[in-house]
Amino acid sequence: MLIAGVWLAVIGSVAHGQVRVAQWNLTNYAGGRVNEFQTAIYGEFMGRSMTPDAIILQEIIQGPGTVLQKTNTGQTSLNQFVILLNTAPGSPGDWAAVPYVADNGDTGNGLVYRTSKFQWLGTVALTANTGSGPDQPPRDNHRWRMRLAGYTGAQAEIYMYSSHMKAGSSTADQDRRTPEAERIRADILTLPEGTRYLLGGDFNVQSSNQQAYQTLIAAGPGQLVDPINTPGSWNNNFNFRFVHTQDPFEPSLGAGMDDRFDFILISPNLRGGTGLTYLPAQPGGNIMLAYSTVTWNDPNHSYRAWGNDGTSYDVALTTTGNTMVGEVIAQALIDSTNNQTGHLPVFLDLQVPARVSAPASIDFGDVPQFSTAETTIQIGNAIAVPVWKRPEYPGVFGLEQLAYSLSAPSGFTAPGGAFFGVAGAPLNQHVIALDTSSLGPKSGSLVVSSNSADGPILMIPITANVVFDGPPPPPPGNYDVNGDGRIDIEDLYSWFTLLTDVNGDGIVNASDLTALRTALRWYERADMAPAR
Repeated sequence: MLIAGVWLAVIGSVAHGQVRVAQWNLTNYAGGRVNEFQTAIYGEFMGRSMTPDAIILQEIIQGPGTVLQKTNTGQTSLNQFVILLNTAPGSPGDWAAVPYVADNGDTGNGLVYRTSKFQWLGTVALTANTGSGPDQPPRDNHRWRMRLAGYTGAQAEIYMYSSHMKAGSSTADQDRRTPEAERIRADILTLPEGTRYLLGGDFNVQSSNQQAYQTLIAAGPGQLVDPINTPGSWNNNFNFRFVHTQDPFEPSLGAGMDDRFDFILISPNLRGGTGLTYLPAQPGGNIMLAYSTVTWNDPNHSYRAWGNDGTSYDVALTTTGNTMVGEVIAQALIDSTNNQTGHLPVFLDLQVPARVSAPASIDFGDVPQFSTAETTIQIGNAIAVPVWKRPEYPGVFGLEQLAYSLSAPSGFTAPGGAFFGVAGAPLNQHVIALDTSSLGPKSGSLVVSSNSADGPILMIPITANVVFDGPPPPPPGNYDVNGDGRIDIEDLYSWFTLLTDVNGDGIVNASDLTALRTALRWYERADMAPAR
């Protein structure tokens, strides 16, 4: 195993990521607004583009009627959103939606994701106490279990929750938000230990002091944390202008950019620095600091309210001169609200965890005794750089470095110490040696201990067979000429005196001498004792 100091050095040197998860209330979406969403998501300005890998959604319109009708209508709306994602200029065309689950409320949740980045593993609906009465959440929550594509281990999994809490600032409105927060928090407690999770939603909270928000972030099991560490009274507060998400459309509707309603909260281990974890926007950024109050381009955080460059306080979203997204994308974000009170999307980036590449097995085959037996294997970082690298990040920033050590079974040797693998770099070569001093089959497992998200321990079966390498055994004969119980050089000396019929053909001649010399070579090589 790697020593603690080496692990710490690795953790401290690489703590970045390139998996982008977004959150967006689509504002009563039932299809349409194709160009608006396509431009907002895949439009580019000064090398920047939203281009997420997964989007948690709210306000998928289900339509009136029975649950079955809601299911069909909501799925249709969700399918329309997937189509516009896959047909957008610049889209990779690999978007899919998790199957829609009807909400007991007036709108539904959804999750869309790129199949080259995520695998969907299951959905759970949180429906307890949903209703229209006091102290009842107006809508269900949903939880999706996702795993990074190409990975197999639990450390590459993340649970994503969606929430659309009750709007309004009255005490009654707040009292209907708190039970929803409690419901989410209780469900988190059912997840396996060490699980990574996040919550995307339109919380409709005006301040971090409100009980629903406090319920979510309270310390203890199941805690969620605000990755940009920005508590306060967000509503109508100029100091929080860079994190406001509502309303980009029109202040005459009683809105304007003056509320932080839209959030992504994360599990504490998502800012742990290793594996799948929240990252800064630039190398060396400190994710524990509060989000900047003077610039949207905070190097300490990849979290962004997409489109908000901080110049839109209490008015419609700035278009002309928008320094984050430019005029075209800013206008598309405004238009995506469908001329209603709407929302900006928020997103954050996560580190792509290391993944070990190693041979499935090692087989030396038949190896001569006492020979030098070595084989070279290749081990390294299996992160596929073309799949995971985002163009806005330099080099392999955001792709976790692999750290590993080797331990060989008895009869074999492997190099000691700590080794590292950079994503996209040639694999490391390691010489594995076999002890050939004893005959027979050899087997065991080469243990690779690493920070791979597919598991910290990889067992590679290793086999070999040490065989005697010499002339074939001589045919039966009286090779112990002097009768001392051993077959050695003394028998050769004795033959010249005794002239024994060694090969048993009834004739004493040079053939006996030849047979004796062959036998001596074989027994000496095999280190064997008497012939009889």
